[in-house]
Amino acid sequence: MSLKKRVLSNGLASVFQKGVRVLEQLFLVPFFISAWGAAYYGEWLTLTIIPSVIAFSNLGFGSAAANSFVLSYAANQKQEAANISKTGVYIISIMVLVAMLISTVAIFTLDYFHVFDKSLIDSKEAILAVSILIFSQLLTFYLQLIEAYYRAAERAALSINLLTFKAAANLGAGLLVLLLGYGIVEFAISQLLVMLIFMVLYWIKGRQVIGLFKIYSGQKDPIILKSITTKGLSYLMLPLWQILYFQGTTFVVRIVLGPEAVAIYNTVRTLSRSLNQLLYMVEPTVFPELINQIGKGDWKTAQKIFRLSILGVFMLSAVGFVL
Repeated sequence: MSLKKRVLSNGLASVFQKGVRVLEQLFLVPFFISAWGAAYYGEWLTLTIIPSVIAFSNLGFGSAAANSFVLSYAANQKQEAANISKTGVYIISIMVLVAMLISTVAIFTLDYFHVFDKSLIDSKEAILAVSILIFSQLLTFYLQLIEAYYRAAERAALSINLLTFKAAANLGAGLLVLLLGYGIVEFAISQLLVMLIFMVLYWIKGRQVIGLFKIYSGQKDPIILKSITTKGLSYLMLPLWQILYFQGTTFVVRIVLGPEAVAIYNTVRTLSRSLNQLLYMVEPTVFPELINQIGKGDWKTAQKIFRLSILGVFMLSAVGFVL
């Protein structure tokens, strides 16, 4: 498939993905409120701050390993790419274990100070549901590295479509739980089951698409480990501001205005940021091709793709401003 066709396929897949993402965030809101009530739903949104914060605690190791993998694979350094994959899985697994330990301490600490007792949600149900969601979020630590298999094989559109299918499955599972009248524990379990099934299938398909591991067996490399750690820490500022902005404001609204205000605030914020999804379409459309061209050393094509992405962001920003 030519570069233009790949970029077009990535773009179309991204449009569909962002549409489903907005739908995932907004479609269930009336069902949540109908099934649980606005105040209870607001409390649930407040509880999800904990797994959301944990999800950002991978310190960028997934991004660092993924980008290094694609660059090495594109440069035809297949053994090094296999080593990066092996080392990446190793360090991400360590981060998962560390995050599990931190999560356990955090939950026990919050329970010790009776934080969960101050919620409208039963404390035992809250702790169980949050624990399940945390485990589900920890599985996403591997997501970026697996996604790199598709990008390196120049099948980024397939990866985007599979992620879209996962979002749709989450939506369907959540809707079924709410329509059947179940509570937060069952809802958390439904999300975990979708994540478990998806991660297994996504990983198997990714290894089939790349075909690398049929020939090359990766090894843990201390030099690569140091490189991934150094690069990963440089990604840390992105999750930090997201934690402060998204989860911090939700927490402040809950403390100051109450649980019903959280339901209103988060929904309105999602609506107001829906247009931002247009801008976020550019990165998954062009970045897989950009990093491949950089890895191949084709700087002329890489510069062309980069100019196209900057122009795309500018044009979408102009459209958003007018709207």
